[in-house]
Amino acid sequence: MSSSRIVRASVVQACTQAYSLTDTLDKMERLTRLAFERDRAQIAVFPEAFIGGYPKMSTFGVVVGDRSDVGREEFLKYYNAAIDIPSPAITRIEQISKETGVFIVTGVIERDLGTLYCTAIFVSPVHGFVGKHRKLVPTAAERLIWGQGDGSTLPVLETSFLPTAERATEVTTKISASICWYCEIHAGSIFVLISSPRENFMPLLRTYYYSQGTQLYCAPTVDARPAWQNSMVHIAIEGRCFVLSACQFAQEKDYPADHAVADVNARHPDNVMIAGGSVIVSPLGKILAGPLLGEEGVLSADLDLDDCIRGKFDLDTTGHYARPDVFELKASIY
Repeated sequence: MSSSRIVRASVVQACTQAYSLTDTLDKMERLTRLAFERDRAQIAVFPEAFIGGYPKMSTFGVVVGDRSDVGREEFLKYYNAAIDIPSPAITRIEQISKETGVFIVTGVIERDLGTLYCTAIFVSPVHGFVGKHRKLVPTAAERLIWGQGDGSTLPVLETSFLPTAERATEVTTKISASICWYCEIHAGSIFVLISSPRENFMPLLRTYYYSQGTQLYCAPTVDARPAWQNSMVHIAIEGRCFVLSACQFAQEKDYPADHAVADVNARHPDNVMIAGGSVIVSPLGKILAGPLLGEEGVLSADLDLDDCIRGKFDLDTTGHYARPDVFELKASIY
């Protein structure tokens, strides 16, 4: 590539380690070091709920009009696996970022007094924790366990990547995060928690990020369906931005032994709970890496930021291709 405005980026496909914070942070360090040492990554995106866990298949003992004692105990366990911001866990992530020189975007389950939030945090190797985004709308049964975010946590962060041995020029870019969307349908009469937030399917949220000039659109997720890839390509083309989507890959063995599964009569450590599908997409819709399916791993690619401008030559959805005389976006940013 002739451009000097190149960022080396990785998406990490991995899962929470049985709700163990220590083991999960150790895994984060190992995979961040792999992204840097093998691929010379400058930014690494981890999946939704990587810290704290995504409780796939859990019911939390809820039916309309009643909550069970067993469900309250399950929520207590999940609450105790979450993290405060700030906290020693955030300090550890800051240390990983500083030691590797990698900017980290990761999903966490954030604990704030009595409420949990599905959150993405941004951690700089120079400045440490620099921002967070709380998911705006949990879907369906997720509303039992996660609160709603608001306009106070919609950052589009301007970040500079310092020169490296491979890249002599400092590069400045804008980074945002939008967390997931997921829906599966399972036959049977048992109610299970199977949906995830609608954020990447919220056109006005995307439009807000485009209006702020996002170039690295991070999409932490647990959506492993093939249709997810179509959404990521569409967003990249629509926003003329790079999309970095990191999905969990998880098997039954990665959850506590008593965790809910799709079929209790066919439990097996290797049964897949979340199948992956991490991907990196260019502003013109080209798949640069992935999709990775059926295993944990790290995908990396060179991102030429000038491709965002090349793409906006014929499509800038909040600029020359907008019609503010017909449509107007009013964002309530606190």
